[in-house]
Amino acid sequence: MSKRDYYEVLGVSRNAGDSDLKKAYRRLAMKYHPDRNPGAEAERKFKEAKEAYEILTDPKKRSAYDQFGHAGVDVSGGGFGGAGGGGFGGSGFSDIFGDVFGDIFGGGRGGGRRVHRGADMRYDLSLTLEEAVAGKEVKIRVPTLVECQFCGGSGAKPGTSPKTCATCNGAGQVRMQQGFFSVQQTCPRCRGQGSVIEEHCSHCRGQGRTQEHKTLSVKVPAGVDTGDRIRLSNEGEPGERGGPPGDLYVQVLVEEHPIFTREDNHLFCEVPIGFVTAALGGELQVPTLNGKVMLRIPAGTQTGKMFRMRGKGVRPVRGGVIGDLICRVIVETPVNLTERQKELLRELDEAVQAGGEKHSPQSTSWLDGVKNFFEKMGF
Repeated sequence: MSKRDYYEVLGVSRNAGDSDLKKAYRRLAMKYHPDRNPGAEAERKFKEAKEAYEILTDPKKRSAYDQFGHAGVDVSGGGFGGAGGGGFGGSGFSDIFGDVFGDIFGGGRGGGRRVHRGADMRYDLSLTLEEAVAGKEVKIRVPTLVECQFCGGSGAKPGTSPKTCATCNGAGQVRMQQGFFSVQQTCPRCRGQGSVIEEHCSHCRGQGRTQEHKTLSVKVPAGVDTGDRIRLSNEGEPGERGGPPGDLYVQVLVEEHPIFTREDNHLFCEVPIGFVTAALGGELQVPTLNGKVMLRIPAGTQTGKMFRMRGKGVRPVRGGVIGDLICRVIVETPVNLTERQKELLRELDEAVQAGGEKHSPQSTSWLDGVKNFFEKMGF
């Protein structure tokens, strides 16, 4: 997919100043930042805005972009154009093509060593429903890479040091002249490091880094739910050769609750009630995440009846109206009855049956429907 115009991405004119660019970028960053608006599309727009801002706030890159478009800045280090930004400026024709082909073959402009941003990391954080709804600060212990204390990060055996690469003279890249083309590529011997290790450190195996653990404090905002992510900038894997570290994403997992289930910002629970309470009505205490409340049960309540308790649910993590607690009553059938209790129930049943539809409207209606069905089918 072709890239959009950088000025169009930020929504500014082509003569916009740095302050206008900064305002536009901050507006888009707030709108599409992954922490505020998770999702692939928002992440793509955030990266697009960041790239546009970085190019247009760099005078040399902006000058190259204004003259050559994306082709002027898509190569590593800044694209076409010289220091003055006019045409090819002070750069030679071979340098321009050297930058293009150097990027293709793994090189970089200026002959410096390449650094790489560290990888992002993920940590799964398990929370109870109460913790997720209220929010809390937790300590987590995560693995990290640190400089090897035996070799000082060089990767070389203690007492020795890396040697300057004889092939590239420490540049990390080699340049080959092919007519008027100057092709720059990563040095095949040192692989861009600029130096070679003749004897590797046995402790870190030549990596210059060893794995340890670090403890981090994570502020969990109130209202988080399973699937939400908390981003800790620069707490991911350290970059290689001095590159910036990645980010750490704390993935939230809310444990099952013995009483409540959550759907968005609403809480649901089942409340068992006795046969007598369902028939005669009454009151009972039901739990919420903020304490006890009284639930009034009207006479003649049937099993499955829903009662909504407004504002007793969850406050959304990004603000808004608090959800509700929805209680579903379940009429419990008595078990393990004594002979006297059974006798009383039989007497009650006879009295209820004598009243017919007056006492059991649903049963009467259902039985009438069954009778009509049998007659229609000839059963």
